[in-house]
Amino acid sequence: MGLMIVRHKVKEYRSWKKVFDSHASAQKAAGLTRPRVFRSADDPNETVILMDYKDLKKAKAFGASADLIKTMETAGVVDKPTIYFVEQT
Repeated sequence: MGLMIVRHKVKEYRSWKKVFDSHASAQKAAGLTRPRVFRSADDPNETVILMDYKDLKKAKAFGASADLIKTMETAGVVDKPTIYFVEQT
């Protein structure tokens, strides 16, 4: 089991969160579970998302997918996301 970590800034958090929540079925289809959303204490429009995965290949495919890129654009992501894939040791 691993963790997908995504960090990016958004134009407006509430609008972004609605789109993020509506994309839950795509996350689930990619095998991503237990999404947790955090906001920077210094900038409420900077987000960090944690999602568990079992299949690294599927998680990476989702992270690079045209669907995710388009969804982020629609949601108002304003910088290049940083995506990490980590595994528990």
